Amino acid sequence: MAAWINLKIRASADYAHIMSDALIELGALSCAIEDSYLNSENEEALFGEPNIPSNTIWQHNTVESLFDAAVSIDTIINELKTITGLPHIDYTLDTVEEQNWVALTQSQFEPINIFDRLWIVPSWHTSPNPDAINIILDPGLAFGTGSHPTTHLCLEWLIKEVNINDHVLDYGCGSGILSIAAKKCGAKQVIGVDIDPQAIIASIHNAKENHVDVQFYNSELPLTFEADIVVANILSSALSVLAPLIAKACKPHGKIALSGILKEQIVMLTEIYSTWFDLNKPIEREGWILLSGTKKSIS
Repeated sequence: MAAWINLKIRASADYAHIMSDALIELGALSCAIEDSYLNSENEEALFGEPNIPSNTIWQHNTVESLFDAAVSIDTIINELKTITGLPHIDYTLDTVEEQNWVALTQSQFEPINIFDRLWIVPSWHTSPNPDAINIILDPGLAFGTGSHPTTHLCLEWLIKEVNINDHVLDYGCGSGILSIAAKKCGAKQVIGVDIDPQAIIASIHNAKENHVDVQFYNSELPLTFEADIVVANILSSALSVLAPLIAKACKPHGKIALSGILKEQIVMLTEIYSTWFDLNKPIEREGWILLSGTKKSIS
């Protein structure tokens, strides 16, 4: 018999928070709201972007809650109809069995291969290619496990572009994966910055686990570092706001790679960064874009 029932409800922006609060009141063990189009081309990038109120919600939501198996879901749905005034609620049910959750979580993270030259390997795995560049990285609280298309795009770009004497800046370092990759690809000096204190903690830990010398700083501190390569895998609105600062951090004739960009945002970002950079043709993966280019000789 199932240990729990996973209830997933489709909800508009007007009702997602109402349903979430109601489900908790009705005995849900947990409840979360997600963009119904998460990890698709229609995904709405909202949270964490500058100038977007924190109470912003997606237009199409999935309200996911967990209940004890003994709970009557029909009763829960009828209560929600009463609370919301909706005549119909679109929902699906899954059963969740008791199991070894650690083993299950670990099974979802396999080594990730980049051109067979670089592997991201969780600590519970053995690298498929010990002779390649190997990054030991476990899923954590900061963004960047190598599985997201934007991270993959940046890693592919770094493998091709990093040279032995390069100074590299990783703007928005997250887990530190791009910083570590740049150092293992031969960069002379690598600095990673991020506004999230947890990202700095995670990055320092991951760099130590990989035995590389990378410096990490809070991005609110003054940035005096001038880099041959700047990589920034952050949201497009942040890329827009931070463009002058990111451009200033790149040496004349230096290289830049920007990701965290959706297809519909290419024109906007191209117009902004063309002020400082000669940009290459965008590279796409699963609806996400990497923009790269070379710093112009004039500022």
